[in-house]
Amino acid sequence: MGYFTFKDFKELYQYREMLKNLVRKDLRTRYKGSFFGFLWTFINPLLQLLVYTVIFTTVMRFNNIENYSMFLFVALLPWIFFSGALTSSAGSIIGNKELIKKIFFPREIIPISVVTSGFVNMVLSYVIVFIALFVTGIGITPAVLCLPLVFLAAYMMTLGFSLLFSALNVYFRDLEHILGIVTMAWFYFTPIIYAVDMIPARFLGLFFMNPLTPIILAFRDILYYGVLPDFAILGINLATGVLLTIFGHQIFRKLQKNFAEEI
Repeated sequence: MGYFTFKDFKELYQYREMLKNLVRKDLRTRYKGSFFGFLWTFINPLLQLLVYTVIFTTVMRFNNIENYSMFLFVALLPWIFFSGALTSSAGSIIGNKELIKKIFFPREIIPISVVTSGFVNMVLSYVIVFIALFVTGIGITPAVLCLPLVFLAAYMMTLGFSLLFSALNVYFRDLEHILGIVTMAWFYFTPIIYAVDMIPARFLGLFFMNPLTPIILAFRDILYYGVLPDFAILGINLATGVLLTIFGHQIFRKLQKNFAEEI
């Protein structure tokens, strides 16, 4: 299968303008035709936060977790990025079949652009999170300086899965539909709507086998609790994301040979 070589990096770098254009196109067309346009990048998370605040302060009260709407919100945004990028990238090769058949370019540019545009959208959404942290009195601590490392871990983990599934879906079309069910179950298997200390001790190890658990907890530690994340676990998670990206890229390269015929 080979290894991820300098030649692969060089080839992707040569097509960096194409990658930038695909990311810009996705960001611009995401809310194309709407009145507010790109402002929806900020309006969407703001409306979500308002809905959570109303629901969890009036209807469903979690008295054991202070300011539950923020507890949920800081962890939900990375999940929305992950699940959205995963499902979108799964059908990205098939969705760009005309482009693939007409011109030559590194095919992995397509899922990379999907993940990157989703990542940019998530990062911009955290502007609302920072404002909300001050408004709710939680505030921001120096731990926020560690946030880029957590962003990187989330990006690499998402990219690895996206490269893998975008290639596999060309040959197994049912995968795109299966992912919808898997991500739904994955959501509840990740400590997003509940605290990690609510997990029974005998199942804790199982939950930490979920690669998203350390990422979600790191976001929550930094933004909600204002403490440093567990760097040992986060480091392992980041390394896992890098290895997964390399593995996903190799599978992608191996399967891309027949993309034109299959799509």
